[in-house]
Amino acid sequence: MTSRILHRGRTAPPVARGGKGPWLHLADGREILDASGGAAVSCLGHGHPAVVAAVQAQVGALEYAHTGFFTNEPAERLAEMLVGHEPGGLSHAYFVSGGSEAMEAALKLARQHFLEAGQPQRTRFIARRQSYHGNTLGALAAGGNAARRAPYAPLLADSFSHVSPAFPYRGMRDGEDEAGYVARLAEELEAEFQRLGPQNVAAFVAETVVGATAGCVPPPAGYFRAVRAICDRHGALLILDEVMSGMGRTGTLHAWEQEGVAPDIQAIAKGLGGGYQPIGAILMNERVLAPIMAGSGAFAHGHTYLSHPVACAAALAVQEAIAKDGLLERVRTLGARLEAGLTERFGNHRHVGDIRGRGLFQAIELVEDRATRRPFDPARKLNLRIKEEALARGLAVYPGGGTADGVAGDHILLAPPYTATEAEIDLIVARLGEAVDAALAA
Repeated sequence: MTSRILHRGRTAPPVARGGKGPWLHLADGREILDASGGAAVSCLGHGHPAVVAAVQAQVGALEYAHTGFFTNEPAERLAEMLVGHEPGGLSHAYFVSGGSEAMEAALKLARQHFLEAGQPQRTRFIARRQSYHGNTLGALAAGGNAARRAPYAPLLADSFSHVSPAFPYRGMRDGEDEAGYVARLAEELEAEFQRLGPQNVAAFVAETVVGATAGCVPPPAGYFRAVRAICDRHGALLILDEVMSGMGRTGTLHAWEQEGVAPDIQAIAKGLGGGYQPIGAILMNERVLAPIMAGSGAFAHGHTYLSHPVACAAALAVQEAIAKDGLLERVRTLGARLEAGLTERFGNHRHVGDIRGRGLFQAIELVEDRATRRPFDPARKLNLRIKEEALARGLAVYPGGGTADGVAGDHILLAPPYTATEAEIDLIVARLGEAVDAALAA
């Protein structure tokens, strides 16, 4: 039957009919090991009984209540769980339906903060190249994903500028150590503040661990402490996008916990609800809220499905499972196993230039020449070939192109569920190895 759906590719993809743990069951009878959790979403895998039960119960109790009139118990409980203990000073939550919505809300909240603080001239945002913050126009303008931005460039606001990414494999110079690299990046950021006028900058925006655009790139040591200091010196906010890397994916609930800093506003999504319902959120501190609460008293923003009861019930059940079952420790243990497996399989591979990541958020970068780090010709679409070869072997991975400079470069991202077994982690590595070699031989 011809599909009436406008799919993301030229042809209709296979039909997923069911799932259990990290496995997806297709309508044609195949079983696929979901090694990327979709787009790092399915942190508990598929069919988790406690989450399924929570969703079913909430649908039966209250499926929707508009936040212009009411709050609801699942949203209140989820907010209390996330920020009741004020991690890093984050004290309040605002629930939306996904990562792009979260980043739009973060940008708007930063703008309103300064309007109500009597600094309306702060209209500029600094972000980074080789980043991604979502596909809505505001989030797309903040991001530095060249391919995704290009078709919509005439529609994107000019209030965003971009500095170099913190990307050691691609950015460090010969003879430069990590401290020197961080100092150079900090100097570049400071120079951008000065170019724009420090009094005009609202916020610096960054992914704590870069996700799909560059492929699981952790920051060099001390980078975010240097960034935080620059923002503080000039009175700007720090917005951290942990839509992909947060909620346990890197081995701590928040990726920023490993950096010795906390953001003023944080965006979360994917692992928040684990795919059981569409949900995202921003978390914010009292500094951000104080002038708003003393002024208008309300965030001048909103969507129909804010704090959706069923979505919040699902996310609450996901977060309770992560805490109850000790899954953060499991992420660290399985992450070490995955990294070791990738290193053993690809460490000496002539076309794998880098293996990187944190926790269950790992990637390999493919290069034509390891010595020079020269990428493959983009026309070859190697990352997509690897995706196809992996799927043929019963493995779903997340491919990325334009890794090096927005045009050239290929990587494969892995983000299996926190509940995967050791044997499943090993199987991911084995099947990926076969897929990479088959794609290179084609």
